[in-house]
Amino acid sequence: MKFPQAHTLQQIATIISSEYIGESDFPVLGMNEIHVVSAGDIVFVDHPKYYDKALESAATVILINKKVDCPKGKALLISEDPFRDFNILTQYFKPFEKANSLLSETAQIGNNTIIQPGTFIGNHVVIGDNCLIHANVTIYDHTVIGNNVTIHSGTVLGSDAFYYKKRPEGFDKLISGGRVVIEDNVDLGALCTIDKGVTGDTIIKEGTKIDNQVHVGHDTVIGKKCLIASQVGIAGCVIIEDEVTIWGQVGITSAIKIGTKSVISAQSGVSKSLEANKSYFGTPADDFRKKYKEIASIRQIPDLIEKLKKNE
Repeated sequence: MKFPQAHTLQQIATIISSEYIGESDFPVLGMNEIHVVSAGDIVFVDHPKYYDKALESAATVILINKKVDCPKGKALLISEDPFRDFNILTQYFKPFEKANSLLSETAQIGNNTIIQPGTFIGNHVVIGDNCLIHANVTIYDHTVIGNNVTIHSGTVLGSDAFYYKKRPEGFDKLISGGRVVIEDNVDLGALCTIDKGVTGDTIIKEGTKIDNQVHVGHDTVIGKKCLIASQVGIAGCVIIEDEVTIWGQVGITSAIKIGTKSVISAQSGVSKSLEANKSYFGTPADDFRKKYKEIASIRQIPDLIEKLKKNE
């Protein structure tokens, strides 16, 4: 998430009432999670295990809960609770805007786009030309939709990321300030749920077709011309490359990559990154032929046991 204008380190420190290490006029351009940071961004870290990763990332401002040596060319914001202060910054730069109608006055709707009754279109939404948005779709603030997109009834674009920190008193939510971006010629089935990014974008690229009842987690990027069948669950921060086919009821864990033109068979469980141009099956998902050989071998176990008994 980039700020509307550049801020200084001192200005950011004032917003969250924190100490800082670095020049007071050090430029701060935005804030992001570690997997999408770039120069000028703030990243937060609150566990020693991840200090080095944050300090060595592309981010140039590190919101951290301990005074450490500041890397050259970077700055630190010292906070008792970086998670809390990251939320404060999200609320400051992208505050919640109350809706006053089903179609926000700030929404931009393209030519020849049809919006059926009961659909909610939030603040600052952009929808391209020749789209068909069926009844009772919900499109949260700042969502961007390209041209020739079809969205079926009951689908929700832009709900919050499922991201919590466990505290003694319960779970503390990381506030979502990102967007959903749907590119041209995408079809979304009925009752799909696509979460916005925490600070970046959840993206579905050109030509992808998604069936009914599919969930896409925060900051996930789905490539061009993918086919995703019903009841697939995709966690956050997943990269699905172009022309991937995912059949029904597949579950995909967070922060992995699915290679180009992979095919994942129904009811598979994907727990690690998968190479391109291969077919996969099973839980954990593995090469299709290898997995079926394993199943065939397992089926022989009762006969082998009987033979062993006879030999005894």
